[in-house]
Amino acid sequence: MTAPTNTFKQALADGQKLIGCWMSFAEGPVAEIMGTAGFDWLVVDGEHAPNDLRSIRDQLIALAASDSHPVVRVPIGEAWMIKQVLDAGAQTVLVPMVETGDQARDLVRACRYPPEGMRGVGAAGGRATMFGSIPDYIATANDQICLLVQVESRAGLAALDDILSVEGVDGVFIGPADLSTDMGYKGDNTAPEVRAAIADAFSRIRAAGKAPGILGTTEESIQAFSDMGAQFLAVGIDVLVLAQGARKLSARWKSA
Repeated sequence: MTAPTNTFKQALADGQKLIGCWMSFAEGPVAEIMGTAGFDWLVVDGEHAPNDLRSIRDQLIALAASDSHPVVRVPIGEAWMIKQVLDAGAQTVLVPMVETGDQARDLVRACRYPPEGMRGVGAAGGRATMFGSIPDYIATANDQICLLVQVESRAGLAALDDILSVEGVDGVFIGPADLSTDMGYKGDNTAPEVRAAIADAFSRIRAAGKAPGILGTTEESIQAFSDMGAQFLAVGIDVLVLAQGARKLSARWKSA
């Protein structure tokens, strides 16, 4: 028995457009609910949400029966963090703040078993191998791991072509909030200069045969990023979906 096919990675390679959503509650039951919504992919956010390895594992378990593919964002591109989430069963990893080709190459190595990489060979007791029930996991896992890197600074954009040349990087996610702030616009991704930088990055990513991705949180930004050619596009954040829905409901009936 081989490692499970990473359907998200395959869909990106096939050029499919995938719609996703961010998850920031860090709770298994919320992930289970989100898994019923029909999104192609869902981000388990380990950078800005209050997640640890156990809560990430719990959300992976909660999504196991869902058609929504879990994408685990680690807090930072440390090999030991990547090792842990892979052993917990993640097949797709999103790494923030990637700014050099060398950094991207190190991340690829962290995702792969030797001799191609440096991932520790200790998943036999973990969810990755379904607790030892996938005998050929180690021999086949490398091909099923999907690595997405975030480029979200001027330095990252300057190094984008080098990052894109790295074999093993499947997609590049442009972080609009961090990028716009680094460009001096304090989180305003609607600034013409920021939009132009994003559009140019998307074009370069596609030309390199990689998948461009991004998060939009307003109807305007989602449509703009879709029109630019975002292939894996997140269209909301679970916390905001609840907060905005609750505020709308409250205002509607308090004013009735």
